Amino acid sequence: MPEEKAMSKEEEKKLNELFNKLDVNKDGKIDMHDLTQALSDMRVPQLPGHAKEFFKKHDSDKDGQIDFKEFVKYVTEHEKKLRLYFRDIDINKDGSIDAQEICDSFRKMGINMELSEAEKLLKRMDKDGTLKIDWNEWRDYLILTPTSSIKDILHYWRHSTIIDVGDNTIIPDDFTEEELKTGLWWRNLMAGGAAGAVSRTCTAPLDRIKVMLQVHGTGKNQYGVISAFKHMYQEGGFKSMWRGNGINVLKIAPESAIKFMAYENYKRLIHGDDKSDLKVWERLVSGSLAGATAQTIIYPGEVLKTRLALRKTGQYSGIIDCAKKVYRTEGARVFYRGYVPNILGIIPYAGIDLAIYETIKRTYMKKYENKDPGIMVLLACGTISSTCGQLASYPLALIRTKLQAQGSKPDSMTGLFKKIVKQDGVLGLYRGIVPNFMKVIPAVGISYVVYEYSRKWLGLSSS
Repeated sequence: MPEEKAMSKEEEKKLNELFNKLDVNKDGKIDMHDLTQALSDMRVPQLPGHAKEFFKKHDSDKDGQIDFKEFVKYVTEHEKKLRLYFRDIDINKDGSIDAQEICDSFRKMGINMELSEAEKLLKRMDKDGTLKIDWNEWRDYLILTPTSSIKDILHYWRHSTIIDVGDNTIIPDDFTEEELKTGLWWRNLMAGGAAGAVSRTCTAPLDRIKVMLQVHGTGKNQYGVISAFKHMYQEGGFKSMWRGNGINVLKIAPESAIKFMAYENYKRLIHGDDKSDLKVWERLVSGSLAGATAQTIIYPGEVLKTRLALRKTGQYSGIIDCAKKVYRTEGARVFYRGYVPNILGIIPYAGIDLAIYETIKRTYMKKYENKDPGIMVLLACGTISSTCGQLASYPLALIRTKLQAQGSKPDSMTGLFKKIVKQDGVLGLYRGIVPNFMKVIPAVGISYVVYEYSRKWLGLSSS
C-alpha cells in the first residue's frame, strides 16, 4: 500500500461538495435525518439500518451529528477498504473492472451471477460509457455505502420468504454455496420455523374458524365468523380455539427440511452444474416439485390437523389417539383423502405467488434502481403475492378440507365441486376465506418480529 498523502485542494473541494450534499439543513453538520434524506435523494444503494450503522461507527463524539472532520476521517478509512476490494476484483490488473471480472469475483464468494446481471451492475457505476469502471467510478459509487453493499443488494431479494400465514410458501429460499457450507442455511430455516410456530399459534383461532366454515358453512345455515366463534366457545371453552394447532406447529420442521432438501436436488437436476442463477421458470418447477414432495410425505399430518380442529370435546385425547381411532374406523387410505386437490393447488399457488412477486420486484427495482427495498416493501411484496396465490388456489384447498373431514363414504373431488357450486354458487368455493385473510396482517407482523429475534439469538445478523 502506498503511503498516505496529505489531502490535495482538489480532493478537499470534492469532499466539501459531498459533505454539503449530505448536510440537507445546511447547519454545518450531518444528522440522521440529513443522511437518510440525502442518500435517498442521491439514489445511493442502501441497506436497512444503513444510516444508524453509519453514525454508530463514525460519530466519534456520540453527539448524534457528524462534522466535517469526522466525515474526512470516515472517507479516508473507507477508501482504503474500497481500494483493496477494487484490486481484488481487477483480476488482470489493468486498472479497470469489466463485467466478466465481476462475475468471476462473485463466483469466488459462492455467488452465481449471470453476465447480463454483472453488466447491469456495471452500467450503474460506469459514467463514461466504456463498459468498464475505473477506480474513480468505483469510489464515487460506493463511498457512502457499506463495503459489502453490492453483494447484499444482489441477495436482498433472495431471503424474503419469512412470512407464515398458516400455509407454507411453496418456493423455498435460495442459498449460496457459501451459506450452504457455513451452515447459515439451517439457522435461517430454524429462525423461519420459530417464526411460523409462534405466528400459527397466535392466529390458530382464526385458522380453526376457517376450517369450521369450510366444512360446515353453507348458504342455507348462514354460518359465519361470529357464529363459528360462539359455537367453538360454547362447545369447548376458550382452550378449544387452539384445537389442531399442535400438529400444525409440529409439521413445520419436517416439512421445511424435506422441502429444502428436495428443492436443492430438483434445482441440481433441472439446472445442472451451470453456475448461473436460476431462471424464474426453473425456480417455479423446482419449488413446485419440492412442495409436492414435502406434501406427499407429511400429508397424513394435514388430515389429522383437520380432524383435530373439527373434533368435539372428549372425542380424541390427542394426536396419537386421533390417528388410531381414524385408522381403526376408516382404514389407511383416509390419511391421503383430499391429496389430489391438494397437489393440484400447488401449481396455481406457486405460479401466481412467484409471478406476482417477481413482477413487483422488477417494477420496484426499475423505479428505484439503487434504493434499498426496505423490510416493509419486502413484507408487502411477499404478503400480496402469497395472498394472490391463496386466492387462486382456495377452491381446491376448500375441497381438500371437506374431503379430509368426510367419513367412510367420501364424495369424489369433481362430485363435491359440482355439489358446492349447485348449492351455493361459485362463492361457495370461497367459504371461510374471510378469517383466512383476517389472519394475514397479524401473521406477517408476528412472523417478522419472531424471525428477527430468532436470527439474533442464532448468531445471524439482522435482515
